[in-house]
This record gives sequence, C-alpha cells and structure tokens, in this order.
Amino acid sequence: MENEIENQKQNPEPELITQVSFPLYSSKGWVKLIGILMIIYGVILAISLVGIIIAWLPIWLGVLLMQVASRIEEAHVTGNKELMIKAQNSLATFFTIYGVLALIGIIISVVFIIVGLSTGFFMHMQDFGMNYY
Repeated sequence: MENEIENQKQNPEPELITQVSFPLYSSKGWVKLIGILMIIYGVILAISLVGIIIAWLPIWLGVLLMQVASRIEEAHVTGNKELMIKAQNSLATFFTIYGVLALIGIIISVVFIIVGLSTGFFMHMQDFGMNYY
C-alpha cells in the first residue's frame, strides 16, 4: 500500500490521464451508440445500388467511433497515455472526415438549389415568351 502511494507521488501521469479522460469516458456510451448507428446507416446505404459507392464512409466513421470508445475506456482505467493519444487522434480523424463530408453536402445542396431555381426561371421565361407568338 505504501509502495503504491509512493509510486503515485513519483509518477502522477496515470492519475492525470484518468482525470483528463473522464469527460470522454463518461460519454463513451453515446460515442458507441453513434458508432453503431453510423455502421447501420452504412449497411443500409450498401443495400441500394447508388449508395454502395459511398457506404464505406459511414461504416468507417462508425468503426472509428467504436475505437475511440474502447480506447478511451482503457485509457481511463489504466491511465495509459498512448491510448489516450490514440483515442484523441481517432476522434480528430472522425471530425475531419465528417466535416469534409458536411461541406461537400452543403456545396452539392447549394448547386442543386441554384440549378433548380435557374431551370424553373428559364422554363417560366420560355413559357412567357411563347405566349406572345
């Protein structure tokens, strides 16, 4: 018992890792849930012919989140700094990929809105012009 206390005083890193990892550790259930939902979404996308092209992305994101949850849990319990860093790197990769996908989605949506409005405007102008002949 005295050796453990002495060891913790000499090497406070595991205790620090446990304290720092607590916010992610306390939400690991939600991280796992989102990971499972992303994997299910990817499988559902894979069923459709068009979705099979992009189905690997949500599956990959789901696997990343599952890795984050398991690594953060182990880092919290053991105080392992390397696992904490790996969990944070996986989380950073998740947010990077998800951010890029969100930007692509917004850009495609804006393009479709512009094309839709332009097409409607030109169709209206064509109908308007035909009324004078």
